[in-house]
Amino acid sequence: MNLLLPWTITAAYRSPSQRVRVATERWVEDNLFCPSCFSDITKTPNNTRALDFLCSRCDLSFELKSKKGRFGHKVVDGAYSSMMGTVTSNTQPNFFFLGYNDSHRVENLFLVPKRFIFSKIIEKRKPLQESARRSGWIGCNLNLSLVPREGRIIYIKEKQIVPRKIVNTLWNQTTFLDTVSLTSRSWLIVTMNCIDEIGKPVFTIDEVYKFAPKLQTLFPRNRNIKAKLRQQLQVLRNREWLTFRGNGIYQRGS
Repeated sequence: MNLLLPWTITAAYRSPSQRVRVATERWVEDNLFCPSCFSDITKTPNNTRALDFLCSRCDLSFELKSKKGRFGHKVVDGAYSSMMGTVTSNTQPNFFFLGYNDSHRVENLFLVPKRFIFSKIIEKRKPLQESARRSGWIGCNLNLSLVPREGRIIYIKEKQIVPRKIVNTLWNQTTFLDTVSLTSRSWLIVTMNCIDEIGKPVFTIDEVYKFAPKLQTLFPRNRNIKAKLRQQLQVLRNREWLTFRGNGIYQRGS
């Protein structure tokens, strides 16, 4: 894998954003692979809605986000209504997040599988002002702070390339989320994220309960947050993502 972006192909473009788009899209097509089947991914026609690449074998779809430096917790995306429409219909793409440096070299790249893109992650932005060319248009942000670490599959970290087998293993570890409903998936993801924030391999249910006020804000219609959390811990235990040690103690992994 060559980490240098093909910047020479952008000479015909004047806009910096266009040059970045052309270089990063070509780099992805030349270097990346599907995390599920290892096949090549190919670029879709320009202006394909919410879709940049497709796997040539299993038809997984991907969208690319690129920037100089590191990504923060919030990433600007497209139209709010369109993104919410893809989430509710479960047609949202998988997202690549590519960070490059001043030398046009890829430094970091991770993938957020579509199974981790749920409605609470999509943040509605304010409508564009009347003076704007697209007055009233409403965009959105992707709030990556709600994505647990299992939802960030590393391809490249600090210029170090992760082996394909590891990428595939990480992809397969959370495929169980594909088999549950959107509502159930949302709760499982936020519960996994709370466990991430605890930051310990062994933890207690009381430590999970401390996130109840935060989750009440995310799910204002639910009046029994703690019971819902207990249910999610049971599901994660059944999926062998957690191990129950007794007396309200859990451990990550089987």
